[in-house]
Amino acid sequence: MNPPHRSSATPTTLPTSRINSEPQLPVSQISVSQTSDIHTSDFLMDVIKGMSSVPRSLAAKYFYDETGSKLFDQICELPEYYPTRTESQIMARYATSMADCIGPNCRLIEYGSGSSIKTRILLDHLVDPAVYVPVDISDEHLRATAENLSPEYPLLPIAPVSADFTAPFDLPRAGVGVDRTCIYFPGSTIGNFSPRDAQRLLAGMPSCGRADGLLIGFDLQKDVAVLEAAYNDQRGVTAAFNKNLLARINRELYADFDLSRFHHLAFYNSNQSRIEMHLRSRCAQEVHIAGQSFQLQRAETIRTEYSHKYTIEGFSAMAARAGWASRRTWTDEQNYFAVMYLERSNWREQCSSIK
Repeated sequence: MNPPHRSSATPTTLPTSRINSEPQLPVSQISVSQTSDIHTSDFLMDVIKGMSSVPRSLAAKYFYDETGSKLFDQICELPEYYPTRTESQIMARYATSMADCIGPNCRLIEYGSGSSIKTRILLDHLVDPAVYVPVDISDEHLRATAENLSPEYPLLPIAPVSADFTAPFDLPRAGVGVDRTCIYFPGSTIGNFSPRDAQRLLAGMPSCGRADGLLIGFDLQKDVAVLEAAYNDQRGVTAAFNKNLLARINRELYADFDLSRFHHLAFYNSNQSRIEMHLRSRCAQEVHIAGQSFQLQRAETIRTEYSHKYTIEGFSAMAARAGWASRRTWTDEQNYFAVMYLERSNWREQCSSIK
């Protein structure tokens, strides 16, 4: 992937004081810091590269335009899709312990903020959070999320950043009252990266605002039937989410994908411990993207997403190689999902005594 353009822009309409000081600005004045834009040229370059590769692939980060983000919110409410529901239950049960680990007066940076449903649970338990910085690739969805949160937390400064967090991006100035910085990375998004890329992403996180702590969710290995049902819902919302990537390419890159000629395919690859999501061609066909032609054979697939599943021990080991030390792990009763708190390896072991 090509890193999006970086900018030094910082929001000037957002307060930078602590939650127990001046009230937050009205929602109409919330400013989204454009530190990293997804340019059409980057999108086109990635699509052409992926469609020219063998096997073909499309980057999962492009799922999340406005339509894709709304579809994903619907996926999170499906009965088959256990991750969001299970993670929310873990957060509700153990948020106090998580907040004890994070500590007071923190700057909370959320990667891939989405609708911030689980974030509300965490914010409700944090002691005097200094500022909340949601980071998301979808500008429209990010702005809506920030505006929805602002009335609920009128004393909490909210500084949304529209960025691709897989590439370097700038943060708004931390301001006064920030004792430490914690990255919150919920939703098992880390599983969308290959283990090598996941480790690389984790290794780069301490440079994001000099992060001291990391609270991250990840999906655990489990029965194959449960896994595959989560990505093949009966209502077909996941299929629509998958195909919307082609619709977005049509809209933004002047392509001519016929969505009816593609079939949603999702299965568990036990050798790689991952769900694979593909779009399978129903027939031999020719597709045009920005003047370039691509010949697809019948049953040929375009891979759109990986979702790796971990063991707690395996994830801890990967994080350790990236410079993070696991401090606490919380799971549900079925061991479907895990939320782990980690600190930089050279950071004080302040949570070791928390039971």
